[in-house]
Amino acid sequence: MIGKLGYKLDTMPGIDVVTSASLIAEIGNVKRFPNANKLARFAGIAPVNFSSAGKGKDQKSKQGNRTLHGIFYFLAVQQVQVAKGSGQPRNPSFYDYYKKKLSEGKTKVQALVCIMRRLVNIIYGMMKNKTSYVMPPLPLKEAV
Repeated sequence: MIGKLGYKLDTMPGIDVVTSASLIAEIGNVKRFPNANKLARFAGIAPVNFSSAGKGKDQKSKQGNRTLHGIFYFLAVQQVQVAKGSGQPRNPSFYDYYKKKLSEGKTKVQALVCIMRRLVNIIYGMMKNKTSYVMPPLPLKEAV
């Protein structure tokens, strides 16, 4: 069934047949979302602004599809995993992004939410355009 739909979600590291089927089942027709921001709101990943009398702050949303939120959470954890033997991350670009967010002062959970939001953008684009995942090239690190 996944092959008939034309989605190539299993080209991303960490997504297998079961995860791609779960994503397709929970999201449904991706064209019902005009952009990735609406999909993030549907998944409960986008922050919600609570304010009163002109004062307020953004907080974590407890709304949205909790199953889809869980799928994105576990996918984010898999993207930053590091192999014990070789020490190589599963997805080096997401691992560098995770380290960058930690160095900016975010907690580990906040950094994972940033990765979840980036994953929503990528998966939305993959589903909308029916394209494969392409690993971004890593910049060469200069020797000191």
